[in-house]
Amino acid sequence: MKAECSRKILFHWDRPSGTLLLLAGVFLTGMSCSRPPAKTEAPAPEPSHIKVEVKPGGPMVLTTSSAEFQILPSGYIQASLLKGDQRLTLDEPGLSGSDFLMRDGKPVQFALDLTAVKVQDSMGKLGRGKRVEIPGRSSDSEASNIQRTLEVEVYDDFPNLLLSSAKYRNAGAQDFHIDRAVEQQHRFSASLAEKKAQPYAMWSFHGASYDWGKDDVIKLGRNFAQPNLMGAVVKGGYGGGIPVVAFWTGSVGEAVGHVESLPLTLSLPVKVEADGSVNASVDIAANTALKPGETYSTPRSFVSVYAGDFYEPLHLWSSVLQKEGWEIPKPSGEAYNVSWCGWGYEFNVTPAQMLGTVPKLKEFGIKWATLDDRWFNTYGDWDPRADTFPGDSIKKMTDDFHKQGILVQLWWLPLGVEDGQGKWESHKYIVSKVAQQHPEWLILDQDGKHGRMTRDLATLCPAVPEVQAYYKKLTEKFIGEWGFDGSKLDNIYSVPLCYNPAHHHKSPQDSVNAMGEVYKTIFQTSRALKPESVTQSCPCGTPPSLAWLPFIDQAVTADPVGAVQVRRRIKMYKALLGPESAVYGDHVELSSMDRIGNNWREHGEDFASTIGAGGVVGTKFVWPDPGPKFKAVALTQTKEEHWKKWIDIYNQKLLSKGTFRNLFVYGYDTPEGYAIEKDGKMYYAFFAPSKAPWKGEIELRGLVPGRYDVRDYAEGKDLGTVEVTADSAPKLKTEFKDHLLLELSR
Repeated sequence: MKAECSRKILFHWDRPSGTLLLLAGVFLTGMSCSRPPAKTEAPAPEPSHIKVEVKPGGPMVLTTSSAEFQILPSGYIQASLLKGDQRLTLDEPGLSGSDFLMRDGKPVQFALDLTAVKVQDSMGKLGRGKRVEIPGRSSDSEASNIQRTLEVEVYDDFPNLLLSSAKYRNAGAQDFHIDRAVEQQHRFSASLAEKKAQPYAMWSFHGASYDWGKDDVIKLGRNFAQPNLMGAVVKGGYGGGIPVVAFWTGSVGEAVGHVESLPLTLSLPVKVEADGSVNASVDIAANTALKPGETYSTPRSFVSVYAGDFYEPLHLWSSVLQKEGWEIPKPSGEAYNVSWCGWGYEFNVTPAQMLGTVPKLKEFGIKWATLDDRWFNTYGDWDPRADTFPGDSIKKMTDDFHKQGILVQLWWLPLGVEDGQGKWESHKYIVSKVAQQHPEWLILDQDGKHGRMTRDLATLCPAVPEVQAYYKKLTEKFIGEWGFDGSKLDNIYSVPLCYNPAHHHKSPQDSVNAMGEVYKTIFQTSRALKPESVTQSCPCGTPPSLAWLPFIDQAVTADPVGAVQVRRRIKMYKALLGPESAVYGDHVELSSMDRIGNNWREHGEDFASTIGAGGVVGTKFVWPDPGPKFKAVALTQTKEEHWKKWIDIYNQKLLSKGTFRNLFVYGYDTPEGYAIEKDGKMYYAFFAPSKAPWKGEIELRGLVPGRYDVRDYAEGKDLGTVEVTADSAPKLKTEFKDHLLLELSR
């Protein structure tokens, strides 16, 4: 039998840089080639409707149903939103291209050869579209042998998005060192959308996880600069992130980032330049030598153009990843139920304190109880503390909660282990049993020391199969043996790069890339044992990581600093996980906070921000009164009335199960508005921009024509009727303080 010819393309990920090293060659599996068997040809797919035009001297223009992308001879990619006869953009092209290399601290630019463009119809996971290849050369004499090919993709089903990547081939005889590769560099100016505006007068979203409590939705100022590191652990133990930065005005917005499903270690730096323009890009620390004949390929990056706020590009980014195989699970039905957390009692909570709240949990209609931090003796081993949970008291506690019809969630922190170094709060670290028995499982840094993650813990390497198996066994113990109904996985960021030679990694990036596998194991094991279990992951004070985001039932606003962050983070997760996703608004006590030295005093009671934005309600009150230490979160008689009122409203409406509608532009629509569609009704939530009463007209968007009854469902007041026509959204004159929650029904 004759062997068939085959062509292999060998890819090697340069994981520390988050890029791909490609070596191409043709290999024969035998001495001759057989003709492949005849196949019945499928009907040719309908061609893409995207128009591609190459103008003499440039630019090349790709026009979709709603956007236009111009690729200039310099290599700059300018995106515009098509709205009627208008072309709306924030892109203000400079002299440089959007994709280039950095070598010896200097940029190496490549001019495009638009006379040699290759245009192909493309059909793949993202549907039908156009794929364009454009060769380029550098005028830099030291880079004259580097051949660059810019690859651009635009798809009919994603008309507001352009994907790009670049290949750099060394056609010379000498190594060529690359310090960094830059993609999708853009120069944005709000002045293009609003003539009298300062160039930086726009709102922005930053998906990096690098500083606890930092706002991720920010109005830019003249001196703004932020590195937006992504992927591996950064200073303080944070890290991970959503690789998207977005910018918007009242009429148009643009976003850049990457669409690889791995948590690549790179940055999306944003800086307001001296002239006021906003510079943003995808920046990859390559630090690699390109040998003769080799090709260096960058990840698939993107630019999107849209009308609206950060919801739009985040939803678009998530939709692309889902088409590429990123599966977002449907939340457990229990993920929408109200939760009480024992963290009100802080580190030394006991079974008696946990179970003592049962009468109030049942009275309020609270379905969940969470056993929070420090029930355990040692990070990594996860055995109950002998002083607070002696013997089998932890299992007895879960059994007692279940007898009362209450589900129980367990707090823990995967991958972190004690190695005798450091401490967290009052708990000084010992050497955990797992670190003693399996030191070969630990992540090592470049100096051969234990790589450290959040809480200054040593880290088990998630790329090691035995480590993944270890967390499967732990999950089976917590859910199967102890009877817990889910996990609260807290302080979840990223892990360090791993240089442990015993792991035989292809790259140190392997540990970061494999982190999601551990969370997938925990999630799938929990669901297999209890289909209605709830797995929650909390990236305290920061945005989440794409590594583990697909492996949760319930997102959480993650230690919000006040109600504004509660609302914005609910909106962020609805964009990422879907308009009906379960997003825990965290403890309502966090909705109002005061800074006291290095700590915070939590005294919030703003349930409206969670309910109105479509989140799941939670609280951490303590009851009965345990003394002055817990006074701030003690459930007083006044609080009881307030808590009962709002939890009743939540349980009656269950707006968290409704469909989030992004009808209001954050930063530009006043008052701040949210809309939820559920059971044939539309629910609106408006929030005053200050403590003073707000007075004026609010626009009720997203309604189909008809007559609607308007009701303030929080206060139980009828507000009359509105008539909706096909021509415009109705407006309602109103005055309110703090918030206004409306139900419209026909």
